[in-house]
Amino acid sequence: MAWHTLPTEMKLLIVGSLGKDDLESFSRVDQRTYQACVPAKFRAVKLSSLQALERFLDSVPREYFTHIEELDLATVDEPNAPYTPTSRARADPIISLLAATPRLSKLSLKIEGSMDKSIAAPFPYLRSLRDLNISNCGDESLSPLSERLVVSIAASLQNLEVLSLDNISRSQYHAIDLEGNPDIPVVVGDVDIPDHPLLGSELALPSLLRIPTLRKLTLRDTHLGDERWTTTPVACRLEVLDLGSYVRADEDFNSMCTQRIMAAVGPSVAEFSLATAVSDNLFAKPTDTPLHRLRKLHISPFFPVDSVVDTVSNLAGSPIEMLTMQCFEEDVVDVCSALEGFLSVRVERGPHFFDKLKRIDVTVAATQDALEPTIEESEERAAAAERLQNFCRDLQLSSFVVDTQKPDCVKPVTSFTDAKRSKTRSMTI
Repeated sequence: MAWHTLPTEMKLLIVGSLGKDDLESFSRVDQRTYQACVPAKFRAVKLSSLQALERFLDSVPREYFTHIEELDLATVDEPNAPYTPTSRARADPIISLLAATPRLSKLSLKIEGSMDKSIAAPFPYLRSLRDLNISNCGDESLSPLSERLVVSIAASLQNLEVLSLDNISRSQYHAIDLEGNPDIPVVVGDVDIPDHPLLGSELALPSLLRIPTLRKLTLRDTHLGDERWTTTPVACRLEVLDLGSYVRADEDFNSMCTQRIMAAVGPSVAEFSLATAVSDNLFAKPTDTPLHRLRKLHISPFFPVDSVVDTVSNLAGSPIEMLTMQCFEEDVVDVCSALEGFLSVRVERGPHFFDKLKRIDVTVAATQDALEPTIEESEERAAAAERLQNFCRDLQLSSFVVDTQKPDCVKPVTSFTDAKRSKTRSMTI
């Protein structure tokens, strides 16, 4: 059967199975073939600058926008940009594109600093949008991105399930606790953001818990000191919670904020990522902990290594089955030693302490400026990994490397030297 005689549904199925390079080549066969490739070509779009967005709007037929399902969009300027647009001028092309993408299900929005409130206009109409990431790529002290704006956007989405916010700034309107604190940037002049039908004027970060469809929440490099985290009624059933630390606050403050949010949303959380220590032994008691569904615990590379044993022990009240710890290459020996210390505590406490634990993963976070380790350093890290691996084996615990480029691929690695060769610089224990 000739290609052009195939039913449209079959053509789309064939085109959808092609890789990116093959799809690009196939689309050049003729005009009719190109049209068949359009839905697949425009399903996922990445625009890395404001100028790239403007060129996209000028050169791509508007009817093609309806095929976009995943959009990675940045408003940063290219190095040779002829002028610096106003915040409204940055918002207008974003509004034009979003208004024409009814199938959009996943959006990553990288904003350089403040943004005009008009950017929120198309979001109530994006009924397919379930996964939203908003990041401030600029300097918070020079151009903070308002919590009122991002909360208004998130709350306007009818089917939002996954929300990730990075480097979002408190609004002066809500941040009474930051009055007189010159070290924490706050946003002024955002009181004109319209009230939300559900939240009213309460557009502070804790109001995110009132979004009933929300299932995964990530908050990183954001000040979480608002006391309303403890009083806001929780309408969502969060399954995954990922909390990072705030660089302008000390470890004790970040820890307090983390524990406050954990206590508020803990009853539904099954997977938790943290970057700060947990000192409240409430979480160590099975009868008292709010985290009674927690199965997976992830620890970030910024976590203080000397707090690993205490923090993990303080979460003993949860039925944790999997512990994942990510670290930088220079911290491998210390991390392995810390996990050995935790496992020693597990042995000492007896069979009921972390009795559900089945697996421990350790991954090495890639860093651009990492120095190549010496032979001695590599040998020391390999030895530390082997000691921990043997300890895990004695306790009948599994240990694997997860290739973050291919999340469905899980494979064992026998040595640190082998792990260093992987693209993601991951190591198994």
